[in-house]
Amino acid sequence: MRWALVKVSLAVTAMVVVAFAVPLGLVVREMARDRAFSNAEREAAAVAPALSITTDRDQLERVVASTGSGTGMAVHIPAGGGSEALEIGKRRAAPGDIAAVRELGRASTSTVPGGSTLLQPVALSTGEIAVVEVFVPESEVTNGVGTAWAVLAGVGVALILGSVAVADRLGVRMVRPAQRLGEGARELGEGKLGARVPEEGPTELRLAAVAFNSMADQVVQLLANERELAADLSHRLRTPLTVLRLNAASLGDGPAAEQTRAAVEQLEREVDTIIRTAREATPQTAAAGPGAGCDAAEVVRERMAFWSALAEDEGRKWRVAGADRPVRIPVARTDLAAALDALLGNVFRHTAEGTAFAVDVHDTEDAVIVLVSDAGPGIPDPGAAMARGRGSGGDGSTGLGLDIVRRLAEGTGGDVRIGSSVLGGTEVRVWIQLDGRERAPRRRGHRGTVRRRGTGRPGASFDRARSLP
Repeated sequence: MRWALVKVSLAVTAMVVVAFAVPLGLVVREMARDRAFSNAEREAAAVAPALSITTDRDQLERVVASTGSGTGMAVHIPAGGGSEALEIGKRRAAPGDIAAVRELGRASTSTVPGGSTLLQPVALSTGEIAVVEVFVPESEVTNGVGTAWAVLAGVGVALILGSVAVADRLGVRMVRPAQRLGEGARELGEGKLGARVPEEGPTELRLAAVAFNSMADQVVQLLANERELAADLSHRLRTPLTVLRLNAASLGDGPAAEQTRAAVEQLEREVDTIIRTAREATPQTAAAGPGAGCDAAEVVRERMAFWSALAEDEGRKWRVAGADRPVRIPVARTDLAAALDALLGNVFRHTAEGTAFAVDVHDTEDAVIVLVSDAGPGIPDPGAAMARGRGSGGDGSTGLGLDIVRRLAEGTGGDVRIGSSVLGGTEVRVWIQLDGRERAPRRRGHRGTVRRRGTGRPGASFDRARSLP
């Protein structure tokens, strides 16, 4: 489109320049010719008064010299009235042309070598007709014509170049928004959901950009709804399955009990597969975006109210700390609930009945830390537990729960670390960054653990001061 506009502008401007410059150049040439012959007529008219008074050679020569024409003027006086014919100056016109002017009695021009001559008839006192001849060189006829044509050509070229430049800029103004629209569509097709198009350019392209951005927002919203659905699926299915699994474990021995436990394990594996597939098919971003999020303390209280009933059935002591005041985090409510259910489900799954556990919430200036700790046997290999798809305790677990938690934390710029808790078992620390930026390294204990003593992290004094009831 850009080059098409340039070509059209070039063709139109060139035609306009030719249509005006060629006639104007011809007019300039004619004006230069008329100027030259007008000067010749004035010189011839300056001699006419003297010819009407006298035909004396000496006097006429002085008059011709006074005109400034030099050798460019000649006077032809015919014989008559007892006087002889006189020829003053150099004759260049043909005798026939001179005789024709004398006979017709009006001025005429004739072409001679080196230019043209003006033949002007003048009546003498004797009644005869003298002819004044003024030579007009070719250089005087074309004087200034070349310069004028050069100026016209320069102006024409400047107009053409200017129109091409303007057309090119207009083409860029039209083409660039179209290119950005195409790039945005390609990026959106490649899965870059943040691709947007600046709303600029001509009205039609601005409207197209507005429609594209609206479509992209709708796509992001639809995918976000799918992500919410996946998180809700995790929340709704894995938690009841954990309870069902624990209840099945208390059925005792026997073929029916074994079949029930096997069926529950098979169902749990299938549900984990469905959840994993749903998470891989949707955006894995834990951050809910600017201005969105949830109250972490409220979600912790809500989920602990659910798990406390099961904890009482199994004789587990539990504790919640730091959830007595609002703690805003940039994470969707369903995502945080799914992460807490995954961590608490692991506690119930991988520790014996009667094992105590606790959930602590620490609010710092730039981050929120959620600690889930238990008094179980601990995790011998935290690195393997954090690996996607690997078990946390070597008992065939899928590791999906820790993967859900890791994705939530990393989506905000935080992380997840596994270490030893003050209760003697495992402590999972979920660091949720509030501003979405990757945080600077902080003081930690040995690799893969969270320190339990000192003031290196928020909540260390809490670990020392509090214990289970």
